[in-house]
Amino acid sequence: MTAYPIPRPASGDVIDLILDDHRLFETLMREMRDASSDRESARQAFADVLVAHGEAEEQKVYPRLRHKDAITGEEVEHGEEEHAEINEALLALLECKGTDTQKFDDAVEKMNEVLQHHLTEEELTILNPAREEVSEADRRDLGSAFLQVRSEQLDANPGTITNVKKLVARAHKEGLLPTEESEEKKS
Repeated sequence: MTAYPIPRPASGDVIDLILDDHRLFETLMREMRDASSDRESARQAFADVLVAHGEAEEQKVYPRLRHKDAITGEEVEHGEEEHAEINEALLALLECKGTDTQKFDDAVEKMNEVLQHHLTEEELTILNPAREEVSEADRRDLGSAFLQVRSEQLDANPGTITNVKKLVARAHKEGLLPTEESEEKKS
């Protein structure tokens, strides 16, 4: 269990719920940078909520917004690719043995770089159109569906290194991340 409580709202507009998680990610990133904080607890809370959030978006939010024509299939695929990149950066962060090393600090900064790019893009290209093109009632229904998956994920402690390795392996298999062979061909 983490020293950082992860909020578990019962309902809400999906856009507000996603934005609240985005702000929580940023808070936990600051905690992981602060040598005087409980960086290990911040890392575990960050990993759990990050994975739960991404899985809930991919299972419930992106498909429904695509169905409502609020976003395109390309935007869905791009969002999934960015989630895969985030999970890959998260795996590197989780693989750091301690939180008081340069390797950990470097992994935090890489995570922040990948995460901030995704948050900015998602807020501009997915959430803004959804705010205008999806009714308030549908956004609330979608919020409930998002929260259900997010909560189920959180109950299962999704931020373990074992689970994140599985997610990264699945992303490679599905072509969301390049395989080692395709990376070697580039070099």
